[in-house]
Amino acid sequence: MSQIDAVFATLRNSERKALIPYFTAGDPSLNHTYAILEAITAAGADLIEVGVPFSDPLADGPVIQRASQRALASGTSLSKILALVGKYRRSSEPSSGQALHQRNSPPIVLFSYLNPIWQLGIEKFADQARESGVSGVLVTDLIPEEAEQIKKTFDRCDLDLIFLIAPTSTDERIRKICSLARGFIYAVSRTGTTGTRDSLSGDLKNFIARIRKHTPLPIAVGFGISNREQVATVWECADGAVVGSAIVREIERSVEAHSGKIPTEVDLAKRIKGFVESLIPPRL
Repeated sequence: MSQIDAVFATLRNSERKALIPYFTAGDPSLNHTYAILEAITAAGADLIEVGVPFSDPLADGPVIQRASQRALASGTSLSKILALVGKYRRSSEPSSGQALHQRNSPPIVLFSYLNPIWQLGIEKFADQARESGVSGVLVTDLIPEEAEQIKKTFDRCDLDLIFLIAPTSTDERIRKICSLARGFIYAVSRTGTTGTRDSLSGDLKNFIARIRKHTPLPIAVGFGISNREQVATVWECADGAVVGSAIVREIERSVEAHSGKIPTEVDLAKRIKGFVESLIPPRL
């Protein structure tokens, strides 16, 4: 059982759902990223998605695009992110003899395009990710028809390969994706790019039901979820809610509030912790 499996099993036994915050690593710096990881953990996140900045994003809206630009400008790279995640996982609790990916701090899921992983090397990336304590990887532009070799490599390193499923996906494509996925399924709440929205699709429950016909894996919903009410709506039909652009925008606002200067790690961490706490509906 992977750490992601274990978290969802614990939540299911407690009749609870997952909150999965996302933010872009290196925005505004890797030192701030470390502080944000600590803040999000303290706020009660069940899993954490860490975005790998990329120069040519396809699925990201303007908020995350700007975050990627800031992160790349600060010198962020995939290798540096893996090193930072390893540092965080080692320091998040006393050593217990467990491998980093088996620790009890929230599982880390890397959210990346294929190109940065390809540039590092699939085998090298998988080995380093496992050594750093990464639990899963979501490759946004990896299609199932081209996933076989990556899946074999990730399986060897006990990395959960997570896929996106869009509302426009046919039942046959949903079945194919579910046959390859591990950890959980990321259901895209709507077509288009990432970004906050005032409301969620009225067809969300039917979409989740379509996916459940093809897999026993937990289903998390993302894209456009930005407040407590929307998290609660997602929790009614899915196993987890991913909040990304709203958190990234909060980081950007913190910079703006300091007249364009980078806030201290303490100030930014405090702001993000409070914002993530505000997203959590009452739990039983």
